[in-house]
Amino acid sequence: MSSAILLNDKFENNGNLELPSSYSYINSHNLYLYCKSYLSSIRANTARVKNRSLVRGGGKKPKAQKGSGGARWGTLRSPLFVGGGQIFGPTKRNYTQKINRKQKTLAFFSINYHATNSSLFIVDSLKVKSGKTKDAVAIIDKLNQRDILIIVDSIDEKSYLSFRNIKNCYFIEKKEVNAYLISSYHSVLVEKLVFDE
Repeated sequence: MSSAILLNDKFENNGNLELPSSYSYINSHNLYLYCKSYLSSIRANTARVKNRSLVRGGGKKPKAQKGSGGARWGTLRSPLFVGGGQIFGPTKRNYTQKINRKQKTLAFFSINYHATNSSLFIVDSLKVKSGKTKDAVAIIDKLNQRDILIIVDSIDEKSYLSFRNIKNCYFIEKKEVNAYLISSYHSVLVEKLVFDE
């Protein structure tokens, strides 16, 4: 059975917390579907080209319909001419991919991966009252992890200022958490109040 590491006020190991058995029977495909949906939804979707109807000009018929012996020219904004519209270029499209609500919920249990690898940490409270980055770095150094996602119940200004410039950590509130973020980091540090919810 997987377990999370409990930390005391000095961020030292203070025992383990067994996770419910429901965490152990999670299909990783749910996480894949969620991440795919999440990444699709944040695509910029700004690539555009102008077709012949959007290019400015070309209102006058450039040459007579008949008599030249060549093809008919209706407008110089045809894709055949320089300065004309573009054929088959990128246009606005919807990249969003649907995912079932239950699958989205199950994707959150991917946190079990961190629990099985001893990289899920739970602490009663995480606040840096000094607001100094060196104090935040000291906390991260004690955990001895490559990078870390820190989830707190609510962010106070001093704690935010102390963590924001550290490259190997991301400091967020519980309402910002999603399965993609959890899977993106090698370890997770959670306040107990958030984890119990």
